[in-house]
Amino acid sequence: MAQRPRLAITVGEPAGIGPDIILMLLQQQQWPTDLVIIADPAVMQERARQLGINVRLRPYSPEEPQTPCAAGECFILPIACAEPVEAGVLNPANAGYVLQTLRRATAGCLSGEFAAMVTAPLHKGIINEAGIPFTGHTEFLAELTGTPLPVMMLAADKLRVALATTHVPLSRVSSLITQALLTQVLNILRHDLQAKFAIPEPHILVCGLNPHAGEGGHLGTEELDVIIPTLQRLQQQGMHLTGPLPADTLFTPRNLQGADAVLAMYHDQGLPVLKHAGFGKAINITLGLPVIRTSVDHGTALELAGTGKAETGSLREAIDLAVNLSGKRT
Repeated sequence: MAQRPRLAITVGEPAGIGPDIILMLLQQQQWPTDLVIIADPAVMQERARQLGINVRLRPYSPEEPQTPCAAGECFILPIACAEPVEAGVLNPANAGYVLQTLRRATAGCLSGEFAAMVTAPLHKGIINEAGIPFTGHTEFLAELTGTPLPVMMLAADKLRVALATTHVPLSRVSSLITQALLTQVLNILRHDLQAKFAIPEPHILVCGLNPHAGEGGHLGTEELDVIIPTLQRLQQQGMHLTGPLPADTLFTPRNLQGADAVLAMYHDQGLPVLKHAGFGKAINITLGLPVIRTSVDHGTALELAGTGKAETGSLREAIDLAVNLSGKRT
């Protein structure tokens, strides 16, 4: 009997809404893959009690095919927290647990045990407070997989926005935007749009760095010195690129028509637009990895943990996309 595809789901920060949205979503629908929750069973059971949700945690066995879960059931791969968890209250003692769940999910994806991984939100601050240098999911997964350059892309409906730089101070962005970096990022973006999204020849719009895309050098020279030469060279190699375009007008319906993705130069250039367009339903996808990873577009929302008021839309979209991408993967 062939095994059904399996997706690994990490719950992120145990005191946040990760456990909540997973439990709430499990009651709402079934998927054509087995969802394997990597978490502390005690945390999941206690949160289910707080939310008034009846859920059956089925032991996960990687060696044996198992009957699919019904609504209200899930497979669970147990990893224990270091200390008890109180909804809404961060505890640095449990930071190592969060990273351990990510390591297990990544190892399973690399080995072929899991077809993809979906991550619920974690809290970067509490991990750093625990004395563990940590900048985010994207960078951590790149380190685990030996990926030299991961690319963060968020998607909401048909709008896809990738980032040339991610979690860095704004004061460093200009020095990081080099021809070498843009070449790598655009090649990764094009490759994964082809390989993971099955877009034969993606059309990518590229933001300028400065207001008005530098206005011919009067508002900065990064476009003239770095961005334009890079785009021209890649266009000559057959890449379908348009830009650099002023970010304040790029995200209009007329400019986006016919585009498959946008490359923004920095985090807060592209993501506010995307999250305004689809917050609560947007998805984070890490490109460049040898595994498929999707995630929610929101944070831990500690104030909502255990209240039943958290929204499940982004997690549902992230799981649906992971299922879809794992079926298209080439």
